[in-house]
Amino acid sequence: MRSVQEHLAACLAAVGPLPPLDVLLPDTVGCVLAEDVVAVADLPVADLAATDGYAVKAEEARTAAHRSPTTLRVLDEVKAGASDPIRLVPGTAVRIASGAPVPTGADAVVPIEQTDFGQAEVAIRAAVEPGENVRARAEDLQAGEIVLPAGERVGARQIALLAAVGRGRVSVHPRPRVVVLSIGDELVEPGRPAAPGQVYDANGHALATAVQDAGGTTFRVAAVPDEPRQLRETIEDQLVRADLILTTGGLSYGANDTVKEVLAPLGTVRFDSVAMWPGRQLGIGHVGEATPIFALPGDPVSVQIAYEAFVRPALLSMAGYHDVYRDSVRAAVTTPWASPPGRREFVRATLSGSPQEGYRAEPVGAPGKPLLSALARADALAVVPEDVTYVGPGTTLHCLLLDE
Repeated sequence: MRSVQEHLAACLAAVGPLPPLDVLLPDTVGCVLAEDVVAVADLPVADLAATDGYAVKAEEARTAAHRSPTTLRVLDEVKAGASDPIRLVPGTAVRIASGAPVPTGADAVVPIEQTDFGQAEVAIRAAVEPGENVRARAEDLQAGEIVLPAGERVGARQIALLAAVGRGRVSVHPRPRVVVLSIGDELVEPGRPAAPGQVYDANGHALATAVQDAGGTTFRVAAVPDEPRQLRETIEDQLVRADLILTTGGLSYGANDTVKEVLAPLGTVRFDSVAMWPGRQLGIGHVGEATPIFALPGDPVSVQIAYEAFVRPALLSMAGYHDVYRDSVRAAVTTPWASPPGRREFVRATLSGSPQEGYRAEPVGAPGKPLLSALARADALAVVPEDVTYVGPGTTLHCLLLDE
């Protein structure tokens, strides 16, 4: 029997970061950078006005007040994007728009609401300090500075920064394309009538959603019956668009369970009993031209536990993440239960408490039963080590946070 740690290591070894792609900026959203992005120029490239107003030499407005304004001649007007240099002369001000380059000789901007909005001359009704309302050149970034490091996920804030430094394309690890395939004669699509003996395909929908939540691109295939030729053709058809294939079901020893029979000639796939609960038999390997494939069980609770333990870390590794594991906290359990010997048990739980007072973990449903309704209400998985057979009240366990 394989340990959880051994199977996880095998899953991570079967995949790896996808080769970098140089893509357009809009296509980088949700991807991980494969390069250090370096600023080629200062940001901002010049001293810029931080507000609409008048550019002045602060010294000339040092006595300005609402009741005794300082009057300066308006020399010119500068709009955002202006490129012609303007030099301030003593006794003058320049009307300026937010984002426009500050004229040479000016060191502050008086907000327009603190003036009389003058055109030929302006009455300044408040003093300003040098540098006030001015975005100094290179105060955000200096040329040659790393803007974003390799390994950082690109979201809206990162897009804004990349665009601000002029990058229209960047190198990223693409989102993994994951094919999700449910197997079983008994499966029926939710929303359709289910005959006696049929069950709804919960696994296909759950895995597709979980992959998307982790940043992958999902191709969910309609449930395939336990028929070797049809299953083989379906897998072969999906290879062209798959960076990873996930199958669920067909791993028991029944006469109609065909996964092992079908995968054997398609590649190299190893099947093991893994020392965990819930779940037991799992498969991992490659098919076609070395496309990774993970074979998961059919029970919906076991599938989601296996996804959290093995698939999600592998998926994040493919996407270029360095930190691929769920955050965890230590929590004292509130209710006792017996844990199966020799297996690492993942128990559905809800957490309460705080970092200051400590956390408590309350099991949801009977730990020894694979209750899907209990998993849906849980926000953590309490992990019981293989050598623990009884978890008493107050026992402290590592708990994986599911709702991050």
